[in-house]
Amino acid sequence: MKQITVISGKGGTGKTSVTAAFASLADNAVLADCDVDAADLHLILKPEIKKTMGFHGLKIASIDKEKCTDCKKCYKHCRFDAIDEEINIIKESCEGCGVCEYVCPVDAIKMVDRDSGFAYISETRFGPMAHAMLKTAEEASGKLVTVVRENAKKIAEEKNKNLIIIDGPPGIGCPVISAISGVDLVLVVTEPTLSAIHDFERILGVAHHFNIPAVVCINKYDINKDNAEKIEQYCKSNDIQVVGELPYDVVVTEAMVHEKNVIEFSKGVLSDKISNMWDNIQRRLDE
Repeated sequence: MKQITVISGKGGTGKTSVTAAFASLADNAVLADCDVDAADLHLILKPEIKKTMGFHGLKIASIDKEKCTDCKKCYKHCRFDAIDEEINIIKESCEGCGVCEYVCPVDAIKMVDRDSGFAYISETRFGPMAHAMLKTAEEASGKLVTVVRENAKKIAEEKNKNLIIIDGPPGIGCPVISAISGVDLVLVVTEPTLSAIHDFERILGVAHHFNIPAVVCINKYDINKDNAEKIEQYCKSNDIQVVGELPYDVVVTEAMVHEKNVIEFSKGVLSDKISNMWDNIQRRLDE
């Protein structure tokens, strides 16, 4: 079983649009949306949810008011101002550190599971999909990414699928590390803007740190060909393959409006280039 994660150093480079297009081109694949903080692959793939699982991230303090003696030690020791003077828990502020439980002299506080989100197993018109939703202001997104990947792997094993295509989160933080750890290849989608180039170099550094092979797609390369050339030269100097250069095309937005990916919506230059890029990626995965 092979795994590929599509990532980007910053949001808005076209990562999810590329992943959705791959869904049309891949044979015998499981799809996984690991951008759990702001999942949007489902907007195009329209999954039919088959199974829903609750996700518990960080613990949260729970106070037994019958045991509480109002000594206020928990209030005084909480660094996150998650307990008010009336000794009530402010859920949005609690980080689950457990200090309040530790200092309570009468064992009136316990750390309990908090409902932080949901993980889903679904079916799409392109095959099975694992995805999730993290509730607003909740933590432990990296942990939820791991749950999504474990679900995708379980589906692949059960349904005899030989490929998992992962839509990763943007940036270089914990969710990204969870989304790329142990995969066979990462595709970094970038664009020829100064901010994208800066973040593109950082995410390649993360992939290199974890010894994960990386290839690059330059999306909307024709909006600034000078910057696109800089990306190409950087890749050449660091022995990184550029597997695709995609032109700017409003068909991407038009396809989204119709809740379709580019390959489904239009058979044009952009579709051909994405198909060629997928062929390059398959060859790389087969090496």
